[in-house]
Amino acid sequence: MSEFIQLVVAGLTTGSFYALVALGYTMVYGIVRLINFAHGDIFMVGAFIGWTVLTAVAASHMPWGIGLLLALILAMLLTGGIGVVIERFAYQPLLSAPPLSILITALGVSIALENGVLLIFGAGFNTYPHLIGSEGFMLGGAHITNIQVGIIVLSFLLMGGLYLFVHHTFIGTAMRALAVDRDAARLMGINVERVIQITFFLGSSLAAVAGVMEGLYYTEINFFMGFVVGLRAFTAAVLGGIGNIPGAMAGGLLIGLLEAFSAGYISSRWTDVIVFLVLIGTLVIKPTGLFGERVVERM
Repeated sequence: MSEFIQLVVAGLTTGSFYALVALGYTMVYGIVRLINFAHGDIFMVGAFIGWTVLTAVAASHMPWGIGLLLALILAMLLTGGIGVVIERFAYQPLLSAPPLSILITALGVSIALENGVLLIFGAGFNTYPHLIGSEGFMLGGAHITNIQVGIIVLSFLLMGGLYLFVHHTFIGTAMRALAVDRDAARLMGINVERVIQITFFLGSSLAAVAGVMEGLYYTEINFFMGFVVGLRAFTAAVLGGIGNIPGAMAGGLLIGLLEAFSAGYISSRWTDVIVFLVLIGTLVIKPTGLFGERVVERM
């Protein structure tokens, strides 16, 4: 029983990273029908911004709670700004172009981000300061650390906040209108370009939080970390139903749990095989994913 609880908590922790990154994929696809393959590298950039801030915090002996809050806020703002710049100069001119043009551009942006971080920070691993210890508590014989609880709670708060934002604010209503019909939304007076920029900002900010949390959890980051997480998060978005916000949340958590159970009960070498077999099986049985593709229903 203790092993099961340990694996559940570990799965929810890593699944939280995937869910937050998957939300960026699914929001952008739901509104502009674009698979932003650079989104995993946005996550990586957020991790490095958080590392830079927390390294300075550790050197200045600032209280770790204030330093962590500062790192999260700065990572969200700066990474969100990078997401908006990418959308404005790389994607917006191509929104009416053939899909292949945007796909190639997204891959180019991904390579540019990876190599930019490589040139600035180097190819080696960067270690996050140990601001949070391994203290925790026992639950059913399993040791649950405070950082695991903090990551899960913060992720659920952010996911719940995003859901409320999309369904109970004017901008959220505009986002859902664009998801249904972009041209009709423009005719109704919605500033389509501004809403798309806000969508990229929100998705990039959530990815930045996931990057900082992964750095704190695994302690080491490098310029190529966004590839693996981005691939898993994209898998989670497709599994839940690309374009569906609750589906992305559930898909991320399911992928995290699947990874934990396959590594714990079978072998970590089979984790990728099992994850993608489940994905393929789901898409064969239900091609739109577990929750369906669309963010909203047509009225």
